[in-house]
Amino acid sequence: MEDSEPVITINGVQLNTAQAMTVRVAITNFTLELRAPDALGDDETGVAIRNGYRARLSEVLDLIFKK
Repeated sequence: MEDSEPVITINGVQLNTAQAMTVRVAITNFTLELRAPDALGDDETGVAIRNGYRARLSEVLDLIFKK
């Protein structure tokens, strides 16, 4: 059976399937949390940080789900 989890390497250590799944789920959950309009605050700084996180998370999720 093909492993459906991404291959993730941190500091030269390749994560096992369970660890990679945990990272994937954490990234996906954080992405969902940041959909709230007031996530990280609704002031200029909070909005800028939220937008930056969402952009980087989108890039990482594209890599994770790329087959």
